[in-house]
Amino acid sequence: QVQLVESGGGSVQAGGSLRLSCGASGRTFSSYRLGWFRQAPGSEREFIAAVSRNGATTLYADSVKGRFTISRDNAKNTVYLQMNRLIPEDTAAYYCAADTSYRIFGTAVGQYDYWGQGTQVTVSS
Repeated sequence: QVQLVESGGGSVQAGGSLRLSCGASGRTFSSYRLGWFRQAPGSEREFIAAVSRNGATTLYADSVKGRFTISRDNAKNTVYLQMNRLIPEDTAAYYCAADTSYRIFGTAVGQYDYWGQGTQVTVSS
């Protein structure tokens, strides 16, 4: 079992920055991959970024590449999402998720088996 709790959401103007955090408990933190997803009202949940177990490999959606950075601190059981140059289209509920499988490192929602409750990010123009 993995429990995930996100924090750091809020409201910001376009061009601003936010850093989301997700603390984990339960299973050994370094034993699973972590990802960030987001979901806007009326839209499907979409992949944003993911990080491998040791933090050496990252994946990003094209829409956030160069603006967002995912990282993890295995000593603190925390994964981060640094979001820079935010735009109104980034407005959504953001979720962190854990992939405890040993399948190929992926971006599919269905590959992640534990989810946090989400934190809202609102970007105004």
